[in-house]
Amino acid sequence: MDFGGINPVILIATLMASAVPILLAALGETVVERSGVLNLGVEGMMIIGALGGFVVAVQTGSPVLGFIGGAVAGAALSLIFAALTQVFLANQVATGLALTLFGLGVSSLGGQGYNGIKPPATGQLLPDALADLPVVGPILFGHDWVVYFSIAMTAVLWWVLKATRVGLVIRAVGESHEAAHALGYKVNRIRLMCIAFGGAMAGIGGAYVSLARVPQWVDGITSGAGWIALAIVVFASWRPWRVLLGAWLFGGITVLQLNLQVAGSGIPVEYLSMAPYLITILVLVVMSAGRRGKANGAPAALGQNFHASR
Repeated sequence: MDFGGINPVILIATLMASAVPILLAALGETVVERSGVLNLGVEGMMIIGALGGFVVAVQTGSPVLGFIGGAVAGAALSLIFAALTQVFLANQVATGLALTLFGLGVSSLGGQGYNGIKPPATGQLLPDALADLPVVGPILFGHDWVVYFSIAMTAVLWWVLKATRVGLVIRAVGESHEAAHALGYKVNRIRLMCIAFGGAMAGIGGAYVSLARVPQWVDGITSGAGWIALAIVVFASWRPWRVLLGAWLFGGITVLQLNLQVAGSGIPVEYLSMAPYLITILVLVVMSAGRRGKANGAPAALGQNFHASR
């Protein structure tokens, strides 16, 4: 079968890489929301991570340090959200939206002077001999380390949330912060750590856009990926493996529409450009409708602030 002039094997391999930014951001937000916090600032954290990672990588010549810089930048921005919502008890929705606007503005200002500069390459992790194997080579062995990291994090977070004491505590805080506090757990401290983790994951996802996927600095480089990540978290019922499938769905549609454009499809380019977002939304709506009348897995205390003195 041929998809717009591209081999299906290459399509699958490419969608895995294309989905990385959304997958990492969505996994981080899954942990945040499992703890009962709704952070709508994912887009802002991603683009700050994209800028931070790009600047660090260019200045140091190391893409690995660039990804660390992206994680630090995303986590730093998320701590502003944590301070406002967990300490000063600001509204989580309004604060998250403000965080996104702040991140977009800061990245636009800070990115001036970096246009047209190429970052150091994030190379393939495994030897070319493995990547050149027929069929399985490009899919299993032809990626950089961040692709494998994103899949590994999916498995780790699934295990942590499902089978460990840490996951149990996070879920308990997200379900009833009052009960968790009564049992002696530091609710705000736990939520702060989850928020910082979510920010770091979003920052790495943003750094992947500017260091590997594009790779260059462009104003507004994340192009709404943070909003897609938020949607995927909700409609995946806060389950890491479903988050992975949702991110791969979006990545596959994105890659397919790009190749249809290159192949000179008769479909207007504007329709192709909006196709990944439109189709992803439709699929997520269908998935949600299929669970109508059933519990969708949302943490009971999601979006509710907690104060220990109450």
